[in-house]
Amino acid sequence: MIPTRILTKQAATGALTGLALGDALGFPTEFNNVPSILAKCGPWRQMRLPEPAIVTDDTQMTLALGRGIRTAMDRGLLTPSRLVRPVREEFVDWYHSPDNNRAPGRTCMTACRMLDSERPWQEASRTGSKGCGANMRVTPVGLVPGLSEEQRSGAAQLQAALTHGHPTALAASDLMARAVFLLAQGSEPLGLVGQLRSYAYENSGRYLERWLGDLWRYAGDASPEAYIRRGWDECLAVLARLQDALRDPSPETDPCETTGDGWIAEEALATALHCFLLFPEEPVTALRRAACTRGDSDSLGCMTGALAGAHLGAGAWPKEWSERIEYRSDLLSLGALWDA
Repeated sequence: MIPTRILTKQAATGALTGLALGDALGFPTEFNNVPSILAKCGPWRQMRLPEPAIVTDDTQMTLALGRGIRTAMDRGLLTPSRLVRPVREEFVDWYHSPDNNRAPGRTCMTACRMLDSERPWQEASRTGSKGCGANMRVTPVGLVPGLSEEQRSGAAQLQAALTHGHPTALAASDLMARAVFLLAQGSEPLGLVGQLRSYAYENSGRYLERWLGDLWRYAGDASPEAYIRRGWDECLAVLARLQDALRDPSPETDPCETTGDGWIAEEALATALHCFLLFPEEPVTALRRAACTRGDSDSLGCMTGALAGAHLGAGAWPKEWSERIEYRSDLLSLGALWDA
């Protein structure tokens, strides 16, 4: 039986709201170094949510994925074939949307243009790209109730592979979904990195052929196992760096200095975890830390907010912030569905 406190904290609503808030807070600071951000925004612990609270492609693509998963599960058990079509259609709709004007990543744009065709999705996947565009949107996979471990892992990797086919993008997405899931289920932040490292070790040689098909052949590796191991090895290396950094935490130092700037998948995972784990019970401070970095601040804020919201639930966020966020009704609709 699931404890009552987990059922009542509304982890899905908290994670999706936090994701969008972090995205909006980090949007104006992206491409800025820390001194520039401090000059523009003042002390980082007092950063204010912009007015209006506009989000980026990170939140837009998260919603696209969430809607695709909802459509797939309305049709029955979640399977690869049931998931691909609606998510592919949502990504293509996002690609053509007039609201897709928030400086989206080149990989997502190129892959989505190619997905708008009859070709197999593996031909659209950019197997050389491990940008953070795959794991910044994966949060819904960690929030959907009732999935088996294989379904959750497969869905996380497949949604990543539709655009970013590098094995590290797949592994980092799987780990982000796993982290969101564990926190939503009540895991304590203190042991989270250890749990993720164990999960990565267990999965490092496991290629999910049912979900990925022959994607590995497009990357030029000698075998499917060699392909996927590359991704898990890179994630394990950065998680080790994160664990080292957290042994002697330095909240006033830009987290990017130890775990990376977040433009690539494994660094986005590690630095978002870093920001969250510096302030696991202070969600707004964690968001502000992510937004005041030299790196990919909107994606780091987005992922940090998802982790904090999954951990603390809908009550984590100030009412005056959550009521102003763009796409609020869409976020609440998906959150309510999965919290139910």
